[in-house]
Amino acid sequence: MQELNYDENSIVLNQKDEVISFKCELQENLQNAMKEFVEEHPNWDQYRILQAAIAGFLMQKGFQNRDLTRLYIGNMFSMNFKD
Repeated sequence: MQELNYDENSIVLNQKDEVISFKCELQENLQNAMKEFVEEHPNWDQYRILQAAIAGFLMQKGFQNRDLTRLYIGNMFSMNFKD
């Protein structure tokens, strides 16, 4: 399986955000789907997809946090919120 690219997505990150890298294994079919999606939607990358997916999951499970909401909306709509 191909390694994930660990470059930061400057669209989503702002100066006060901390970036924590982690390595995770993905099922091959999930990685292939993500690769296809990124090829068809060049304004998305693997980081944006994973951040939106994790934030969306946490919000659906009832976790409420203003920064999480901003991250989710920022990823989904290519927005960069400033305080």
